[in-house]
Amino acid sequence: MAAVLPPSAPVSAAPPGPWREFWISFSANKGAVAGLAVVVFLLLLALFAPWIAPHAPDATNSAAFLKPPAWQQGGTWQYPLGTDAIGRDILSRLIWGSRLSLSIGIAVVLISVAAGIALGLIAGFARGVTEIFIMRLMDIVLTLPSLLLAIVIVAILGPGLVNAMLAVAVVVLPHYVRITRASVIAEVSRDYVTAARVSGAGTLRLMFSEVLPNCAAPLIVQASLGVSTAILDAAALGFLGLGAQPPSPEWGTMLADAREFVLRAWWVVTFPGLMILAAVLAFNLLGDGLRDALDPKLKR
Repeated sequence: MAAVLPPSAPVSAAPPGPWREFWISFSANKGAVAGLAVVVFLLLLALFAPWIAPHAPDATNSAAFLKPPAWQQGGTWQYPLGTDAIGRDILSRLIWGSRLSLSIGIAVVLISVAAGIALGLIAGFARGVTEIFIMRLMDIVLTLPSLLLAIVIVAILGPGLVNAMLAVAVVVLPHYVRITRASVIAEVSRDYVTAARVSGAGTLRLMFSEVLPNCAAPLIVQASLGVSTAILDAAALGFLGLGAQPPSPEWGTMLADAREFVLRAWWVVTFPGLMILAAVLAFNLLGDGLRDALDPKLKR
């Protein structure tokens, strides 16, 4: 008789890779997916602004002052969202403004993250007097109202886009320093750092090769949330006349230019405000999703 083969054991499915596992955790948060979609849309809008915008951002039309949106009486599809007080197309300025506002947010985060990581690593490894000095300095910055501190810094340096970016970077810097220092202190006591130190690794190698990669998750989350803060603070400085200067199509500057027309031309204020709202909300939702996906304690 033919031998009867035992039934084969069921083959277990291979575990998902790290990227797929991250996407499964991230996509479970529908708000985060919506935020990611809006962020990608704004980035594409900023990247292809010269081809998408129907008009140049500074082009004026003396025959179309304060033209209402196309769906309102007196509007025209030549200017779908209407025009401002000197005949510039609102839609084109919003599209070009996305390039400027997102550039400000990303540049501020890059500056503050780089400086925050450096100071946080030094404070976490040096300890003692150096750590006390750095952290007390960050505490002093945190005790001051963020917008007021940014206004003071810009008042000292002078109004302008670059100075506004530096001011906002200083305001948000303490968050990255504190996160980096806390992560470094938690990681330094782990076995892999002890093993690397015993094997002869120097301080710089311990900082950047061993410890820093394991501190990346909270920094990524804070950076995504920091972009929204940077956009909002830069818009506030632009509204006060301390950030981007006219005729730059920055959303806060557009709001400042439209203040006197609020009651008789609602569109010149509403649409820039909605763009700021959409960008800030999208980056906040994205940051919440990244936090849920990158923090093992929050995974279901």
